[in-house]
Amino acid sequence: MTTDTPARLLNLLSLLQTPREWPGSELAERLGVTTRTIRRDIDRLRDLGYPVEAARGAVGGYRLVAGKAMPPLLLEDDEAVAIAVGLRSAAGHTVAGLPEASVRALAKLEQVLPSRLRRRVTTLSNATTPLTRWQGPQVDPDVLTVLATGVAGGEKLRFGYRAADGTETKRLVEPAGLVSAGRRWYFVAYDNDRDDWRIFRVDRITKPFLTGVRPTPRKLPAKDAAAYLAARMTGDRSTYEAVATLHAPYKELAPRLGDAATGLEAAGENACVLRTEADSLEWLALRLAALGCEFEVHEPPQLADYLRELGGRVTRAAGGRSSAPSC
Repeated sequence: MTTDTPARLLNLLSLLQTPREWPGSELAERLGVTTRTIRRDIDRLRDLGYPVEAARGAVGGYRLVAGKAMPPLLLEDDEAVAIAVGLRSAAGHTVAGLPEASVRALAKLEQVLPSRLRRRVTTLSNATTPLTRWQGPQVDPDVLTVLATGVAGGEKLRFGYRAADGTETKRLVEPAGLVSAGRRWYFVAYDNDRDDWRIFRVDRITKPFLTGVRPTPRKLPAKDAAAYLAARMTGDRSTYEAVATLHAPYKELAPRLGDAATGLEAAGENACVLRTEADSLEWLALRLAALGCEFEVHEPPQLADYLRELGGRVTRAAGGRSSAPSC
């Protein structure tokens, strides 16, 4: 008979999380107690917020149902490993909101994973390469987990950082938040040595560790880390406003442009005018070329110049006769 009430409640909860209905007599037999004790333990679980439903009748029993909030879960070893590996994979995806939530959940899970399970998670992650893997800079999930833990606990971190020019520095920071933007991760924090807010590319952060120091939280000069990143990225880059005539019907071009179709206007049966903007000439050029139709650029002149240069490189790469410029 199980006399340790907390241990018995955990065992009972583990059984109830199996997707089936448990007769009170079977639960009592499994745990070595009376059905009266099972009824009292069910009431205790309900008091703790677990939505346990009881069905009456000869074949009735108990089962855990969906409630208003997510209760703590008890996971088997293989279940915990599967979830951790899945969260690591999800952290690299670009579905809106998914990467941030994945990192928060991964930080919570890996905080309580036994070392033997952490090794299994790391082994599986290192041995798995998704077919759609991004070929740009890769972010170490362990780095993300440490940073997310610092953000959640308001704890100072130390780490190494490699700047764009290759300079290596050591940083002591007060974390504000992690932001997934496009296919990159950014870490917003207050840099103690530079006495100012900074944005760090997570793929350039090495060996982060928590210091155990929890300072009074500083007020970020923005609504949140994402808003701060957006404001800084917009302010630090030039914005190019482009105008181009596209020689194709509106009904064909609009689906290809997606959200950018808001700047598309029909200019006859087989032509359209596109007004759009971006912070990169390269992106504008590739976006226009990928539409699969003839076009002329009216603005800005830098975009027309870039397209001429790009066209020359492409022609030479394809074995054309355009002469290579002198270096």
